[in-house]
Amino acid sequence: MPNNEQKRAAAKRKLQRQLEKRAERQRRRLTLVFAVVVVLAVIAGGAFWWHTSQKKPQALSQPKPDASSCEFTASQQPPSKPATRPANGPAPTTPPNQDVTLKTDRGDIPLTLDRAKSPCAVQSFLSLSEQKFFNDTTCHRLTTGGIYVLQCGDPTGSGSGGPGYSFADEYPIPKDRKAPVASNGSTFYTRGTLAMANSGPDTNGSQFFLVYKDSPLPPSYTVFGHIADAGLAVLDKIAAGGVAQSSAQPTDGAPRTPVKITGVELSPAPAQPAPAGH
Repeated sequence: MPNNEQKRAAAKRKLQRQLEKRAERQRRRLTLVFAVVVVLAVIAGGAFWWHTSQKKPQALSQPKPDASSCEFTASQQPPSKPATRPANGPAPTTPPNQDVTLKTDRGDIPLTLDRAKSPCAVQSFLSLSEQKFFNDTTCHRLTTGGIYVLQCGDPTGSGSGGPGYSFADEYPIPKDRKAPVASNGSTFYTRGTLAMANSGPDTNGSQFFLVYKDSPLPPSYTVFGHIADAGLAVLDKIAAGGVAQSSAQPTDGAPRTPVKITGVELSPAPAQPAPAGH
């Protein structure tokens, strides 16, 4: 029969075995929990990577267009023809170019409008074109000496009409009006230039002029596009007719060959290149 000391030793060994079993169960639980945490972290990381990899190409394939803020201010003079002002705020600068065709009874004049340099002028021109503001209006002024332009965009044909609003000057006129953007030549208004006519700083409206020969004008007129060769050929024929005899000046007045705008047609915007890897 075991004595008391033997009983105590046996009890001690039993307690030790119980403690060891409890520690082993604890280690197994901790190992299992750690393994679950690792698996969940791997799954979450993979899901984040997949979600991110799916979003990036979509964002690249649908870029937000750059924009420039415009303000179209109502003028005291009412519109010469019904017209709604474009909304104030951002005007797209991309895609940088927009092709249109100025339809006239003397032939088509293809134009490329420059959104990148003069987004507000392009916004206004396109808005008025869509409203058919230019339809059935005459190009009221031709100059054949000193400067060489055909001026259009006034429904009254008097040179004083407009859309009932105005907007600020753009390229090449700086906002501080200290110095224009540097020109590559002696004038910004070279053959093929499309520019806004105005009656002073920041008075742009609907009137514009087409330059058929280099013209030494001061850099005070917003350039918003250029004329294609086919359009220049039409302008050359109009200019060759000279100024009407009834004009006060022999080189500045209504064209002898009347020119009527019948409409403005917009060409589809050029397709944007797909992002690399697509």
